[in-house]
Amino acid sequence: MPTITANGTTLYYERRGEGPPLLFVSGGPGDAGFWPEAADALADEYTVVSYDRRATSRSPRPENWTATSVEEQADDAAALLEALDLAPAVVHGHSAGGIILTSLALRRPDVLRGAIFHEPAYVVTPGGHETFAGLQQRLGGAMGEGGPAHGMEVFLRWADGDQVYESLDPDFRDRMLGDGEVLFGLEMGPALSYMPTPEQLAAIEVPCAVVVGADNRDPGATHHWAYEASQWMAESLGAPLVETPGAHGSMITHPQAFVSTLRPILADLAAPSRVEA
Repeated sequence: MPTITANGTTLYYERRGEGPPLLFVSGGPGDAGFWPEAADALADEYTVVSYDRRATSRSPRPENWTATSVEEQADDAAALLEALDLAPAVVHGHSAGGIILTSLALRRPDVLRGAIFHEPAYVVTPGGHETFAGLQQRLGGAMGEGGPAHGMEVFLRWADGDQVYESLDPDFRDRMLGDGEVLFGLEMGPALSYMPTPEQLAAIEVPCAVVVGADNRDPGATHHWAYEASQWMAESLGAPLVETPGAHGSMITHPQAFVSTLRPILADLAAPSRVEA
């Protein structure tokens, strides 16, 4: 398994293709297993990298590591790009990965060609607060019954749906079930409390785009909160809001359509003139 030392931790990563660099930052359980189909397809034009976040799945837990922050996670991504000599890159952050990408764009724009925020997990509306309050109650009950692994199963079924959960590669699913302690014990609190202001987002100079699942436009959808967060993000950034077929996990449920949605965005953000500017 390819690993590399970055920001004082060891990260498992996957690298495909040649061309302008593209980094995928996973949300929720930070496993690279969300991206193989999209990464394989995009490797015809790009150097595509995905990774397991620190202490997640195949990235070992650092010794005496007992807390994290969004800033630390962003620094890991920056250090990974630099260690692989791929900076500046277009970085695509999904869900909580979009929160990590925000910190990266605010604090380390030097490692970015562009930023794609894919349903960043900001809770910005009353409906979003209600949704997450209900989720946290469900997670608390699930972990009381079966520990972090059962909590992770409940979380994954909520995030992607029962059908998707059942269809996941068993090894990938088992890895994520083992990540519950890190997600719920260390990562979720800092991620949900990280909230940039619209003024801070408007000051980001890196070219940006926001991607959102078309199914979540429906106010009755489970993840309509994510559509609202994406609208808020796009408006604050002054960036385009681009719909892709599917809901919150469109890169898994609709990989071909997801890639087709990304290609024109990437063609723009990865253009050499972006770097020269």
